[in-house]
Amino acid sequence: MTAKEIHSESENIPNSKDWSWKFWQVVPLYPYGRRRTLRQEIVKDSIWTFDQIQGIFYVVVPIRMTVVKLETGGLLVYAPVAPTPECIRLVNELVTNHGDVKYIILPTVSGIEHKVFVGPFARYFPQAQVYVSPHQWSFPLNLPLSWLGLPRNRTSILPEDITQSPFAKQFDYAVLGSINLGLGKFAEVALFDKRSQTLMLTDTIVSIPEQPPEILQLDPYPLLFHARDNAAESITDTPINRMRGWQRTALFLFYFRPQVLETVSFWQSLLDITKAPERSRQALFGLFPFRWRENWRQAFEKLRGNGRIFVAPILQTLILNRDPQAVIDWADKVASWNFVRIVPCHFDNAIAATPHEFRQAFSFLEKNPQYAVSASLPEEDFAVLQQINNILQGNRIIIGAKDKI
Repeated sequence: MTAKEIHSESENIPNSKDWSWKFWQVVPLYPYGRRRTLRQEIVKDSIWTFDQIQGIFYVVVPIRMTVVKLETGGLLVYAPVAPTPECIRLVNELVTNHGDVKYIILPTVSGIEHKVFVGPFARYFPQAQVYVSPHQWSFPLNLPLSWLGLPRNRTSILPEDITQSPFAKQFDYAVLGSINLGLGKFAEVALFDKRSQTLMLTDTIVSIPEQPPEILQLDPYPLLFHARDNAAESITDTPINRMRGWQRTALFLFYFRPQVLETVSFWQSLLDITKAPERSRQALFGLFPFRWRENWRQAFEKLRGNGRIFVAPILQTLILNRDPQAVIDWADKVASWNFVRIVPCHFDNAIAATPHEFRQAFSFLEKNPQYAVSASLPEEDFAVLQQINNILQGNRIIIGAKDKI
């Protein structure tokens, strides 16, 4: 299938108005005002995930909401996604069978790509109580939560004492942070459903599937765009190209500019545009300033680590190392829960993982790790992130990293 056929097929799918997200300008990420939603049942009659996509310049990743059935009837929502008509209809199908949405959790303070959806989502469920992670902030002005769109009379900070929350019988939670970054703060709420032994996380832990996630395959154009080796190649839909595009996208997402990626000079990229078989707006007018080295696949395999769970390089380099002791204390608490799966907000879904494996993922913060350290990521791929760190520290935008504990 050619690029034009892919675009035409996407445009002609019925009910595309169901994908409308009218506030996309607030956080203008791809796919902007049209977002598909994919619902999956993770634990039968107990846990469902709702995947959408987001990205920049066709570098896209799943963003995920998790819905849990309450023992007392009704539903709890962790990290809402864009409340498109399709998304709300899929949630209401669960409401019909399992009761109203009673609680909505915002589990982050810095993730605007999560925060932006909470207020609009909550308006569809006026009976739901909204709970947010402590230490909320906004930039450039620190505004009240109601000014950020969260409902004034039914938004509360998660209690420090879990027993004071109305869902303490079924859930436990632990708040990481807040970690002072200088310009702002980082915090994340780990939520544990005791009944299903499921741990919900936002950004701290990920696992990379070898094949592209199903939500990305509903519109494969971004994957096919990055499957090419140069601007002269056509954008063609094949299973191999989808996989190639996904694996290269993962390298972009985690390293920004991995060592196996060469950037083409500005003048060369302009010359290459004349060779591009498609120069439409969708194809970014033929611009493709990248060249992948032959060993790019080996770099992906090292990153993926056979599907292991790990902490993303950007968190390792720019965030969690600002307060290693707080992170380790949080990881120890989370590792005390007897979960059998992890549902993060990005990348792979419903990851089979043990508390030991979870705790092991944070060993990079320790001088003498308590747990055996799994294969570490190549230091050379951290070069761009380290440069960003040095620039941000040099301009006093973020504070310096602390020593390992």
